[in-house]
Amino acid sequence: MSPIRIGIDLGGTKIEIVALDTEGAELYRQRVATPQGDYRGTLAAIVALIFAAEQTLGKQASVGIGTPGAISRATGRLKNSNSVCLNGQPLVQDLAALLNRQIRISNDANCFALSEASDGAAAGADVVFGVIVGTGTGAGIVVRGQVLEGPNAIAGEWGHNPLPWPRDDERPGAACYCGQHGCIETFLSGPGIVREHERATGIRNAVHEIVLRATQGDAACEATLKRYEDRMARALAHVINILDPHVIVLGGGLGNITRLYENVPRLWGKYVFSDCVDTQLVAPKFGDASGVRGAAWLWNDRM
Repeated sequence: MSPIRIGIDLGGTKIEIVALDTEGAELYRQRVATPQGDYRGTLAAIVALIFAAEQTLGKQASVGIGTPGAISRATGRLKNSNSVCLNGQPLVQDLAALLNRQIRISNDANCFALSEASDGAAAGADVVFGVIVGTGTGAGIVVRGQVLEGPNAIAGEWGHNPLPWPRDDERPGAACYCGQHGCIETFLSGPGIVREHERATGIRNAVHEIVLRATQGDAACEATLKRYEDRMARALAHVINILDPHVIVLGGGLGNITRLYENVPRLWGKYVFSDCVDTQLVAPKFGDASGVRGAAWLWNDRM
């Protein structure tokens, strides 16, 4: 095992690299634009970033990659990436050949959860559920320091389950790109809260405007946030009833709404099948940097 771990965050607009030492201290960071629509160019950009980091650090490192996509168990190729030129490509095999070493890859939500479980806000917790709520809604599960993927590589696909205990005015719910209606993502994502506020008021406000106006006493914005908090409580209570995590880390843009950390746990008790709920809801220690750090922690021999 190399004493240095490299993580790559392979996004649709940028590729970011970080190098960590064995204790998680950051040694190196860089980012470049993602070559649009160019698979070979993307491979070259990743390899160039890795070789430049290793030249600077003077050591070869282990390499982990986080991406919105996932590796198909059927084909071994990437699927569901927002960089569509990568879909159907043997990304892992091609990079391993170019780097002349084994690499590891995981979904970006898994990497987020792993980062926070390794040395972040959930460090030391046995079972961690890491949630990303932003443009979409996803999650990752880490058990005793290891990402849980499952035989279908979909463990943590929380956003594409129906909203639990739906009320009459929540059925059937908005159409989701996955082909279903009423998915958690359609309620809890950024576009979901904007759509909900517009449905209730006829006014289209951005999320930050809704939050700001609620603090200023706007009753309609306050009502929108209260509905959001109850839906978040129901959705996370479902997770607690099944997985019973020690810590839930709430990341993504909507994770910056500070009132959620107090209000959601206050509400979820009436949905959880227990006389007490000791699960903690916490903000991420590393914020937007958790994804790339978690990719580095895919090579994790500490736990």
